Amino acid sequence: MQTVTLGTTGITVNKNGFGALPIQRIPDADAVKLIRKAYEAGITFFDTARFYTDSECKLGEALNGIRENVYIATKTGATNVEAFWKDLETSLHNLQTDYVDLYQFHNPAFCPKPGDGSGLYEAILQAKGEGKVRHIGITNHRLSVATEAITSGLYETLQFPFCYLSGEKELALVKGCAEKNMGFIAMKALSGGLITNSQAAYAFLAQFDNVLPIWGIQKEHELDEFISYIDNPPCMTEGIKVFIEKERTQLSGDFCRGCGYCMPCPVGIEINNCARMSLLLRRSPSALQLTKEVQEKMRKIEDCLHCGKCKSQCPYELDTPTLLAKNYEDYKQVLAGKVSV
Repeated sequence: MQTVTLGTTGITVNKNGFGALPIQRIPDADAVKLIRKAYEAGITFFDTARFYTDSECKLGEALNGIRENVYIATKTGATNVEAFWKDLETSLHNLQTDYVDLYQFHNPAFCPKPGDGSGLYEAILQAKGEGKVRHIGITNHRLSVATEAITSGLYETLQFPFCYLSGEKELALVKGCAEKNMGFIAMKALSGGLITNSQAAYAFLAQFDNVLPIWGIQKEHELDEFISYIDNPPCMTEGIKVFIEKERTQLSGDFCRGCGYCMPCPVGIEINNCARMSLLLRRSPSALQLTKEVQEKMRKIEDCLHCGKCKSQCPYELDTPTLLAKNYEDYKQVLAGKVSV
């Protein structure tokens, strides 16, 4: 079994974290079953957020009675002190606990610090002093904010997208955290569904002693894959190296990671899926992307106002309207049978 310790927190867990964003999409009973199965198999780190609708409630129900045996991480997107305390109290209620092991600022546009005028860092320190928060972390999709968080010395963990498609800048973040003895939590370890080889994904991340990947899990067969890696962790081989290099070549350049921070769209376009539809068609069973429901979602692109709101909010600085247009044209070609997938 491979384990990882999150920096100075002392949190030591199996190198498989449970990402609880996807359980929003399944019934309560199914979510509870998944979480319990994960725990019984040896997974003890569960990551959720206030932003993830009923995810916290499902975790709270599933972990009731075994709370002391697991680590719960959640997040607040609050931008002021009043919202911070409201979020924290709601999370504690939903999770059926009186403390959170790791409380994280959820993708803030700036790095909260003492004296910055927001009062957020002072509030989280107070919450830690009161025992409601045990460790302080931050999540982000912006390299500048992540770098500032590392150098600030104010945070015990950083959660950032990291997978075998990542570049030198992301690798520098991992190294920076290691040097500062700061935990690194890898989100988007499967790049929002674009990575379909979990063995390669695991083997890549296993090379970094300070990285804890959190896998977004919605279905039991997905969980079973990662459970199988507890006793038989995939290692980097020449074959996997060749595969990863091929993947990097195919997915080089600008592509939508599906993070969703461009949402909501004023006219209701599901940007985080529509802007990467060409890749989804070619990297997942295409029938799933050609249903009437998905066709209707893609047609919404015709209503685009070209307001630029999505582009201005993209943490990867993508030209989102152009990506939407290109993906829609490709999609129509596929529907017409002019392009095969």
